[in-house]
Amino acid sequence: KMGLGKTVQAISVAYLYRHEWPLLIVVPSSMKYPWIEELERWIPELLPDDINLVESKSDIMGISRSKVTVLGYGLLTNDAQSLVDSLKKQRFGVVIVDESHYMKSRNAARTKILVPLIQNTKRAILLTGTPALGRPEELFMQIDALYPRRFGTWSEYAKKYCNAHYRFFGSRRQWDCRGASHLDELHQRLSEIMIRRLKAEVLTQLPAKIRQRIPFDLPKEAAKEASSSLEKWESLMRSVVSGGSENENPFTEVMGLITQMYKQTAIAKAGAVKDYIKMMLETEQLKFLVFAHHLSMLQACTEAAIEAKAAYIRIDGSVPSAERIQLVHRFQNDPETRVAILSIQAAGQGLTLTAASHVVFAELYWNPGHVKQAEDRAHRIGQTSSVHIHYLIAKGTFDMVMWAMLNRKESVTGSTLNGRKEYLRAEEADKEKWDFLNFAQAWTPSDSNVGDAADEKDGVFFSHFEKDKQHDIRNFFSPASDKKRKKTDDASITSSPRTPSQDQRGTNQSPHSPDSANQEEDFRPQVKRLKQASPLSRHGVKRSPTMTLATPRGLSARPQTPSQRWSCPLCTFSNSGLLLRCGMCETPRAQKAHSPPAPPSPSASLSVSSPCLTLPDSEEDDSTPKTPSQAGKKEEGKDPGPHGDPADAPSRALISLFIYFFIFPSPPPSFLSLPADLFLIEAQAVMIIPPSPPVANDARESERAHDSLPVYDSLKFCASKNTDRIYIYSKGGLPLNCNFVPLDIRLQNWDDLPPEFSHTENQRHLVRFVREWSFLTAMKQRMVRKSGRVFQNPMLLVDELMHTQRRHSSTKRQYLSKQEVAQTSLSAAQREGGTVRSINKDNSSSLKTFIMKPCSQADKEPETDTGYLQALDAGGTPLCLSCQKPSVETSGWAGGFCSAGCMEELQLRSSRGYARSRVLETEQGVCQSCGLNARQLYLRVRDAPHTHRKEILDNTWLAQLPLKQLNEMIRHPVEGHFWQVDHIKPVYSGGGQCLLDNLQTLCTVCHRMRTSQQAKERSLTKRGEAASKLSSDITRFFVKKSD
Repeated sequence: KMGLGKTVQAISVAYLYRHEWPLLIVVPSSMKYPWIEELERWIPELLPDDINLVESKSDIMGISRSKVTVLGYGLLTNDAQSLVDSLKKQRFGVVIVDESHYMKSRNAARTKILVPLIQNTKRAILLTGTPALGRPEELFMQIDALYPRRFGTWSEYAKKYCNAHYRFFGSRRQWDCRGASHLDELHQRLSEIMIRRLKAEVLTQLPAKIRQRIPFDLPKEAAKEASSSLEKWESLMRSVVSGGSENENPFTEVMGLITQMYKQTAIAKAGAVKDYIKMMLETEQLKFLVFAHHLSMLQACTEAAIEAKAAYIRIDGSVPSAERIQLVHRFQNDPETRVAILSIQAAGQGLTLTAASHVVFAELYWNPGHVKQAEDRAHRIGQTSSVHIHYLIAKGTFDMVMWAMLNRKESVTGSTLNGRKEYLRAEEADKEKWDFLNFAQAWTPSDSNVGDAADEKDGVFFSHFEKDKQHDIRNFFSPASDKKRKKTDDASITSSPRTPSQDQRGTNQSPHSPDSANQEEDFRPQVKRLKQASPLSRHGVKRSPTMTLATPRGLSARPQTPSQRWSCPLCTFSNSGLLLRCGMCETPRAQKAHSPPAPPSPSASLSVSSPCLTLPDSEEDDSTPKTPSQAGKKEEGKDPGPHGDPADAPSRALISLFIYFFIFPSPPPSFLSLPADLFLIEAQAVMIIPPSPPVANDARESERAHDSLPVYDSLKFCASKNTDRIYIYSKGGLPLNCNFVPLDIRLQNWDDLPPEFSHTENQRHLVRFVREWSFLTAMKQRMVRKSGRVFQNPMLLVDELMHTQRRHSSTKRQYLSKQEVAQTSLSAAQREGGTVRSINKDNSSSLKTFIMKPCSQADKEPETDTGYLQALDAGGTPLCLSCQKPSVETSGWAGGFCSAGCMEELQLRSSRGYARSRVLETEQGVCQSCGLNARQLYLRVRDAPHTHRKEILDNTWLAQLPLKQLNEMIRHPVEGHFWQVDHIKPVYSGGGQCLLDNLQTLCTVCHRMRTSQQAKERSLTKRGEAASKLSSDITRFFVKKSD
């Protein structure tokens, strides 16, 4: 069954036979990264280079060099011949096939490719919670892959166990294998080759699963089309059975009508589903899943969450695999994310969503296997409460037919797999409780009527009056209405910088304001973050709020000239008399002698949002006189000894860290969110302050435990290429066979590391690494991961990679063209005395036709429309399109390159779309200038009803865009309206045809600002060049003339 730990069991079996590796793991696309995560966690002996993830059909270079290959089902297609040849050539000793019911169809391309690979390997493990989704015919290919011919041929198996017979549709005869027969015998034979574990046998303490069926009537207007189609289908089926059908192929007509009814039912019940979701969201802290199939139903569910102002996640087929894992972590760990809107096919398998206590099926599906898989996303290991499953059934629609069909199929699969008939037993819910669903309004897609004349009157779009109102000059002279100017000398002006939309509206908060408690994302400009995709965000842990960016976008009252200045008691910086805290280190101003001592700060250690450490008032102001009781307590204490008072160790450590950051004025902001204990470890590591001595009672035990543990002078590290894990190496570069996630170190979770890392000296190395790693931007972290290098300091490695990386000559062309590649290939072919050929990314065509041309002939036609022109040396060896070195492969698109790095380099330099996708994967659509999560804003605007889009945009940094552009974002939102990929070094300065290190994400507003600034710079440069042509250089006057 699902959720009982099949993954860990399969890994342990594969590890038992590790001497027979290489290992092949075939998984659904959404499960590639979770499988790699589990492999790295449970088999730490595997090094980063030992695991190879096949990302595309042409990504075959790493298969022969790795011990473990992870492959997605989606790559096994008819045109992936080079990939299939590489898999066969590798000769895998062990194969794991997860969700093996993907091989249910005998005619599918993935089945025809996988079955021979499984049959030719020595060890094979097939994993699935639903071997048969609905019929016994779906079992045959899985059985035949493990034990060929054990159940006979397909015809023999179908006749005996599938009740195979001819069925007539009019005059057309068709072989029907969708039945079931001799199920008891089939179950007995399956028990010999299949290990079937049920939840009742494994998880005896797992809370119950409670199913409820909620039938409701649709309004006549909403159910009109669905009801008429159902009547037509019933009439057609009666005519087919009686043989009176006039159509020559009634089977096609029947199936087309079924598909039409399925979609019409989804649209008809969408209004009721929206009301149901809103009702569920009224219960505070309730987290639930909503499963649907059609995009229209998914859109309706998303609109319900947005209208209820609830945080949500949505996973459908358009969401990349890596992003799905981040969304799952967010739902599991963020209490504000209340609902997960999921596609049954894209998110119904492999994901763990145990944070939910309710599962809602907005639509039914064709077979019970997928439905039960979706149920068990919440009902699995880790669930601590009962799981309530609600099926919304619309009466008088195709739902009634599908519910009966699901129960009929469930009885067949239950008898086959478990030896007893089973049903989707769901009690009918209280009618009065769900009576409101009968009066739900009909739902129409939000984009179907955008741009109507009525929308102009209803305020759906921005108007010139609103835009003019936003730039009221009186805002410059008037302070904010919620702030009062104070005229005392010691008053402070500490109001936060305001965004444009806040200045425009004053104190009025709209329902969709970023400050609203129901808003899951703050779309105001953020402080520029050096690390855009921190481990906290990748794992879904809620981020701490950040300050808004202090820029000229909001005008505030200017402070008066201070009458006197004061010096900070900690850093001695001279501050304005109007400031209550130091402008350099945020230390509070020293209290005067006559004033009472300030109470201790609630945050007694540090301020996360400040770039400097903030100490408690009681410890940072030595000039404040102590009360007699305080002095008495100090005198009665014991001699602090050579290390000082142990109770003062955190304070001394924090002071040391401040001095350290003051000497090195580039501390990573993300490191400042480390717990205070890690600051203490880091302070003792970088300064000369020794660790505080242990308590007397525990001193001997601690010393004995630490004496038996090895202590490392220094450590080296290597970053995983596919996950957040960091591998640990010794000083000499030998692997210690352990790894960790930086987030665990930040949270002080040392349980997954070996016992020697309980020693403080060893922990210091990891804490220091986390600080240095957090200093890197997401793009630089990616550079380190892709390098696969073992290093001691990640920042030094980045500098080395950027200096040793092969640089192209400065070019003012934005992207590399096929013409330029062809000219380079022709030059290489002439130099080597070889020929050229044309290759393209379509593996099938490149394998079938190689265009071999001598150089003289190719000179006349250097550019090909079908692909790239590649050089071959005199021996016929193809040369890399990027660096002109001999390539390893000789055929296919992979034969155009000597390594995966060169392949990616050419694609980055030549394809705008590829570069954009890689930047999005790395920086996740977060603007590197203002911190706005532009992609998240785009998704929210796209999913929102068109009547809500204006309100969402009006509360963001993008509200200052031109009126026409804002209204286009409301009509037809596309991702290019919200964020752009920008060159850090401009193209006009020679930054064209660059790699990822010269690309960054900018929101549209910041991109417009930067483009405008660059235009001014170019204009000044052109003026200077023009002026230099008309005037002489004065320096020539000082040059001595030669005789």
